[in-house]
Amino acid sequence: MATNQSLKNQLQSRQSAGTPAQQSNSLKALLSSPTVKKRFEEVLDKRSAQFMTSIVNLYNSEKMLQKCEPMSVISSAMVAATLDLPVDKNLGYAWIVPYKNTASFQLGYKGYIQLALRTSQYRFINVTPVHEGELMKWNPLTEEIEIDFDARQSDVIIGYAAYFELLNGFRKTVYWTKNQVEKHRKKFAKSDFGWKNDYDAMAMKTVLKAMLSKWGILSIEMQKAYSEDEEPRELKDITEEAQEVDYIEAEVIDVPAEEKASAFDQENFHIE
Repeated sequence: MATNQSLKNQLQSRQSAGTPAQQSNSLKALLSSPTVKKRFEEVLDKRSAQFMTSIVNLYNSEKMLQKCEPMSVISSAMVAATLDLPVDKNLGYAWIVPYKNTASFQLGYKGYIQLALRTSQYRFINVTPVHEGELMKWNPLTEEIEIDFDARQSDVIIGYAAYFELLNGFRKTVYWTKNQVEKHRKKFAKSDFGWKNDYDAMAMKTVLKAMLSKWGILSIEMQKAYSEDEEPRELKDITEEAQEVDYIEAEVIDVPAEEKASAFDQENFHIE
């Protein structure tokens, strides 16, 4: 006798085994399902249709992403949606990156700046690469830094500097050499996807994130972003409750009455 779990496992197996074209069709089908559409509409309201189109465009443009579970792509995109950040890779606010066969949400350095500005506590915040010849002085103890951008000797990047100043006057400067960034990447990066595609953007994100996590004002939104960023995510199916109900209606399944009632009573769909 079939069970809810076995039927869900069969669905997941079908999604995993498909060709990229079939996977794309599966992604589009999932995004077209009433449950998924409703979740995005709840988060984004009238912008949901445009956001879901951007998910499809991103998915179709990334061959590595097409090897991932379609539901993991949607789940990662939902994280970006809850943070109100676009997933267009050209904008650099948030990325959906492949990690083995699962997609993961990753915040870009522009996304960190955007979330910081939303707190209305920052007067200035920025991060920049430092090229050969530009760094005049850096004291890591007093955080005194002197950069002359007109003194650039070449396009070779030697480090990355981040800075913020709060409305109350508190300010912080951080400088990492490229070697420090590279050591951090080798030790902590769980995927090379972002680093291979845009090393400097990832490096700036790393330095900015380190500074804000230690010294910045963190809103609840930013804390959520920190917890989600670069963490391989367990596959979360935001349509699983609806799928259980659909299967129960399509086939005669020997499920206890109280379990059926529980399935029908669940109205909230969470990816967190």
